[in-house]
Amino acid sequence: MQDLNVIGVVGAGVMGRGLAQDLAQHGHKVLLIDTGKDILDDAVRSIRQNIRAQLLMGKKNGGKSADEILSAVVTSTDLAVLEEADFVVENATENFDIKKGIYRQIDQICRPQTVFAANTSAISITRIGSLTKRPDRILGMHFMNPVPMKKTVEVIRGHHTTTETIDTAIKFLSQFGKEGVIVRDSPGFVSNRVLMLTVNEAAFLVHDRVAPPSDIDKIFVECFGHKMGPLATADLIGLDTILYSIDVLYESFNDSKYRPCPLLKQMVDAGLHGQKSGRGFFEY
Repeated sequence: MQDLNVIGVVGAGVMGRGLAQDLAQHGHKVLLIDTGKDILDDAVRSIRQNIRAQLLMGKKNGGKSADEILSAVVTSTDLAVLEEADFVVENATENFDIKKGIYRQIDQICRPQTVFAANTSAISITRIGSLTKRPDRILGMHFMNPVPMKKTVEVIRGHHTTTETIDTAIKFLSQFGKEGVIVRDSPGFVSNRVLMLTVNEAAFLVHDRVAPPSDIDKIFVECFGHKMGPLATADLIGLDTILYSIDVLYESFNDSKYRPCPLLKQMVDAGLHGQKSGRGFFEY
């Protein structure tokens, strides 16, 4: 099995920067790609702050400083640097048209043996694979936020994904302390097919004035022992991402149970996207 030392991370948003940090802390060289230098500079600042916070909390990081860890992260706005990558994780916006352009480019740039993992919560892995000449080397990896703190990853096998590709992915995850749970390609996979329905129904409870967000989440935290309620979880993920995922499920299954809550649509239109905008179901 090939060595997996140089990892390409496409997309420097919340998930991409968390993944880049986690990989760099485990000794990998990371090629972090995004469309603008300002986005990449902000990602580096965020990673540095997160590492320093970990150091203050007592995490040793192998005796390395934030600057030493960040020296392993190479930022670029040019996908061509991925020619060097042994494994690529794509974290672009949950929009198939955006992903389509990326995969068609990196399929030409990367070596034939390089595996591509789509970090997506809803888009079909089989459909992504069809954009490339290597559908057997395409799989899904649904990382959870915040990436450095979540040890389990939902790994999705597309129609053409080979066992060798799955084995490579599991090896990749093990190299930075993570475990994969393998599921088949289906809209929403396992996690989002259940979670998005839960979040959407919780939004309907607010919309119907059954209970305020704080009380809805309190029931899940205090009665069921969840670490976070569904609405705080939605704010963490981003309400725009939540709405997109529910739309995909609704369109894929043509089932009215996935009909997006009107309140959720209104909040997204109003720019109330959760933690990243400072306000969603809760204020931050």
